[in-house]
Amino acid sequence: MKSNLNNLTRINIQNLSPYQSARRIGGHGDTWLNANESPMSALFKCRVESFNRYPECQPNNLISAYADYVGLFRKEILVTRGADEGIELLIKAFCEPKKDAIIYCPPTYDMYAINAKIANVKIKEIPILKNTWKIDLFNLQASLDGVKLIYICNPNNPTGNIFSKKDLIILLQVTFNRCLVVIDEAYIEFSSKDSMVSYLKEFPNLIILRTLSKAFALAGIRCGFTLANEEIINILHKVISPYPISTVVTDIAIQALEKNEIKNMQNRVIKLNKNRVWLINKLKKNNFVKKIFDSHANYILVKFYMFKRVFQHLWEKGIIIRNQDHKINLQGCLRISIGSDKECLRLIEELKNLSKI
Repeated sequence: MKSNLNNLTRINIQNLSPYQSARRIGGHGDTWLNANESPMSALFKCRVESFNRYPECQPNNLISAYADYVGLFRKEILVTRGADEGIELLIKAFCEPKKDAIIYCPPTYDMYAINAKIANVKIKEIPILKNTWKIDLFNLQASLDGVKLIYICNPNNPTGNIFSKKDLIILLQVTFNRCLVVIDEAYIEFSSKDSMVSYLKEFPNLIILRTLSKAFALAGIRCGFTLANEEIINILHKVISPYPISTVVTDIAIQALEKNEIKNMQNRVIKLNKNRVWLINKLKKNNFVKKIFDSHANYILVKFYMFKRVFQHLWEKGIIIRNQDHKINLQGCLRISIGSDKECLRLIEELKNLSKI
């Protein structure tokens, strides 16, 4: 007996292309430089022994630990399943389907638009300026009608650039009492001076997304945070799942936010930033490299001559990087996560080998 369940699916979901995560794309090898993960592990042991009770919806000890880390009050923090859940919750809470819109600024993280498509919320696309990677303040301001949320990734993924605080402040000023500005700071530990956390008290329309997946080397536990004024956090409490954060995640995350582990995280950041500089200097000497974009994160965007050949050669050698050629203004570009010394060296050696073919 055959069934056609697709007929029961919402039309916007029938037409939806799912996000192509690094794991969904796959690959085979031992050098994974495609997901902006930390190549260095943070090692923890779970201290919890029993799991028969549901966890707290918002674990008090974890919120207190993160509040101390970012210098905010507990009431200004929501714990989520990675920063991704924060993206989704904001659309759920503030956007009316088929009526309201979000703005996102490609090339950037695709999940802002995908979450809007899932929720049947309109999308206004305002690309960042091609030659400078600055936000397009003029067109952003001209496009605010019907917009509830503006998503800005800073440092931006995949370009790696930082948006100036001056431009972000102007954006917050022109959107005041009109819409919310969501700054995704998933990679901010790699350029901590550029965080906008200190502006939360000044701008009630500012929301910041954070994660433990990148600099804290905890991508596997899926723990993120939404930072905002108390009123916004209370609204998000209405739409978050009853038990979003598992007991194990809470236990590991609290350990990661202890003073000695924060110091370990900062040392990892220093090391990866040094590896980024080393890798850029080596890539500049390679004949296949056309342009290397400035980066303030744990990855670099590189434009290659014959990028398909480069990508395929590395793929076949078990070095998995991320193709960005399909994104607006990124023709011929590949994104490379910053790996360990050994991984960076292997990448350079394989590119040298390709030059000899």
